Amino acid sequence: MTEGTTSAVEVEAGAESGENVVARLEREGDIAADYLEGLLDIADLDGDIDMDVEGDRALVSIVSDGTDRALQRLVGQDGEVLEALQELTRLAVHRETGERSRLMLDIAGFRARKRSELADLGAKAADQVKSTGEQVKLRPMTPFERKVVHDAVAAAGLRSESEGEEPQRCVVVLPS
Repeated sequence: MTEGTTSAVEVEAGAESGENVVARLEREGDIAADYLEGLLDIADLDGDIDMDVEGDRALVSIVSDGTDRALQRLVGQDGEVLEALQELTRLAVHRETGERSRLMLDIAGFRARKRSELADLGAKAADQVKSTGEQVKLRPMTPFERKVVHDAVAAAGLRSESEGEEPQRCVVVLPS
């Protein structure tokens, strides 16, 4: 075989490993859903669990048909309770699988709304840098928040970096 060509066996092995990744992430989602259903039962809260796989992460959401007011207690102020529940859920998955999980948890659409707000913030900061030619330093953010802003800045054609130490780590948008 010549350099740069791929055999059918290599293609099949690559496809199989991709299928294995999806299967592993679906299993993570199932484990997380079981864990979260148990927590909802203990807290006597109503909610449905939605699962998805996006890229290299399992996404698990707790949603409600009625008012999301009761679920807001699981979000907490600025998502603090949500972050803690996500870590507990990741630990539950780790306990079952023996592997570190990058699972993302959303409750009552909080992360989806936050993602939209942060994408707008990143785009506005990129526009400001483009118009002034000077870097913009944003407020301290969680790793999730920084990732969303970095992605928005990259989509605007600029680059950004994180600087500082947790919990004061922030995004700096740089001119091109």
